[in-house]
Amino acid sequence: MKKYKAYCFDLDGTVYRGKKGIDSAVRFIHQLQKEQLEYFFVTNNSSKTPGQLQKVLADIGIDTPTHRIYSSALTTAKYVTQHYKDATIFMIGSDGIKSALEAEGLNLVDTDEARPDVVVMGIDRTVDYMKLVKASLALQAGAKLVGTNEDIRFPSELGFLPGNGSFVRLVANVAQVEPIFVGKPSPVMLEVIQEEYGFKKDEMVMIGDNYDTDILCGIRFGCDTIHVNTGVVSTEIVLQKDNKPTYCIEELEIV
Repeated sequence: MKKYKAYCFDLDGTVYRGKKGIDSAVRFIHQLQKEQLEYFFVTNNSSKTPGQLQKVLADIGIDTPTHRIYSSALTTAKYVTQHYKDATIFMIGSDGIKSALEAEGLNLVDTDEARPDVVVMGIDRTVDYMKLVKASLALQAGAKLVGTNEDIRFPSELGFLPGNGSFVRLVANVAQVEPIFVGKPSPVMLEVIQEEYGFKKDEMVMIGDNYDTDILCGIRFGCDTIHVNTGVVSTEIVLQKDNKPTYCIEELEIV
């Protein structure tokens, strides 16, 4: 494997599973820090703020500044600002997406207060039936649907859990609308890193466990990709794809 100037890591299933770090990935990132190579965390997790993700990483032994963390929540908030700046927005989600939308100065409403122009959905571990009802009815009344990511499931130390994409597809199917997804496999977060740091695409690599999000994100962006067999999609399945990653490895190793 060649050396890169920028290593972009997925989190869930690549760096940790639930609250447990993946030892090989943690050692690999420590080595990058030791060699003073650039690394970034590119995550579809919209439930946490960069500060909260920073703490999650610290808990598994990775100390990193928040400017190295790029989440689908931040990217989604910027997307909504660009396309629906003056809209009323009904949100389903957690701290990450809520704080990102508020930081952009967007107008968040409950459907009891006003008819929303846009429904924004990020992962919400306290979601209840009435939230899904409100979203479904708003969409049927003409609101646009924006999802932070389309992950159907994600790994934890207990097994696979429902991802944000499962809930977005649920309300989209009820309302018979097509959602807009902002997170991976969209290459937007990698484009932002490239623009902010001035890397060339052949100097960057995207590392992840999920072919349909992480690897396709890198392929669509145009950089090299590394699939690790530590999370959602197995190497066996990845090798059956037409567009294969640059590398398929069991786990990250220090060379």
